[in-house]
Amino acid sequence: MEHPVHECVGRLRSKNFKAKKLLKIMEFKSILDQPHKRPIIIAGPCSAESEEQVLATAHGLKDMNVDYFRAGIWKPRTRPGNFEGSGRPGLKWLKRVKEETGLKVTTEVANANHVFEAIKHGIDALWIGARTSVNPFAVQEIADALAGVDIPVMIKNPINPDLSLWMGAIERIYKAGIERIAVIHRGFSYHGDSKYRNIPHWQIPIELKRKFPTIEIICDNSHICGERSMLQEVAQIAMDLNFDGLMTEVHPNPDEAWSDAKQQIKPDTFNDLVNNLVYRDPSTDDVEFLETIEQLRNQIDDVDNELLNLLSKRMKLAESIGKYKKRNNIAILQTDRWNEILEKTQAVGKLKGLSPEFIRTFLRAVHQESINHQEDIMNEVEEPKAR
Repeated sequence: MEHPVHECVGRLRSKNFKAKKLLKIMEFKSILDQPHKRPIIIAGPCSAESEEQVLATAHGLKDMNVDYFRAGIWKPRTRPGNFEGSGRPGLKWLKRVKEETGLKVTTEVANANHVFEAIKHGIDALWIGARTSVNPFAVQEIADALAGVDIPVMIKNPINPDLSLWMGAIERIYKAGIERIAVIHRGFSYHGDSKYRNIPHWQIPIELKRKFPTIEIICDNSHICGERSMLQEVAQIAMDLNFDGLMTEVHPNPDEAWSDAKQQIKPDTFNDLVNNLVYRDPSTDDVEFLETIEQLRNQIDDVDNELLNLLSKRMKLAESIGKYKKRNNIAILQTDRWNEILEKTQAVGKLKGLSPEFIRTFLRAVHQESINHQEDIMNEVEEPKAR
């Protein structure tokens, strides 16, 4: 009879194998009826405040090539007492939007009941918000409610910068039988000073796209920015990175909005934003371009190899320092030295056109790797000397 521990390990390995297999075979369909349309345009108010406000926004957007009219019906607020959405009555307002403008409509769902109500009222697509995607239990509840339903689902990144959580939410919805899945990049919470409401951390959606090449990525520039002045800039960055679309909050009277007033814009301002975007081609067959880019990429590969050789040399020096510290019983972390390196390198980096944020991120990674090497030295068990 198999030992219970061995049986448990076997089950875990089986689950891990199935998860890896699922990761390899996942193929996503477009959330639109016209695959590969770019950009996908999603616009509408942060929240559905009244029937008049919802319809006014929709009529302002109906001639702007909008693919989905968005409006929050249930609003998860940080603290109670703030406007938490119109609830079920708002779904009827979205139904009127479809009837009067022909626009498809989408709203956020956070539990099974939201899913049932939205589908019952003819909502064309659903999205899962950042406060929900961070919770696997909530995502699984939504996935169970969606089993057997064919409807596009968009999944916002979790509040915290955790790629695995984001991927897990995608996998749960996919396993429910939903293939028309897109993701929405709305930035990540950050404790500190920043010009953004939510830090973009562009490398995270880029890595997600590398793992799921067929998934569509939509940029929620409203929640990344938190205010109007940067919306155009962030939308352009998303297009430059070959994102598939935009989700922007639009309101007929933004300053009077009941939620997120500072980041919403009027329909005509939104029209200008979209029309002023520069759309980049994802690729080209131009031979001269391909040859030139290949030469430049080869040069980058050479520089990367040089960097790796230098980093390897640096770690060997860190190991030598670790051995010296060990012989003299000195702690690994020397805060004054670390501060000196950080300040000096940021100043030099700025002169060389490197941002302080990049220098900090790079140096922290290098410093941690140096500490890891020194830790290994400190914890080495020395062989007893022969007598």
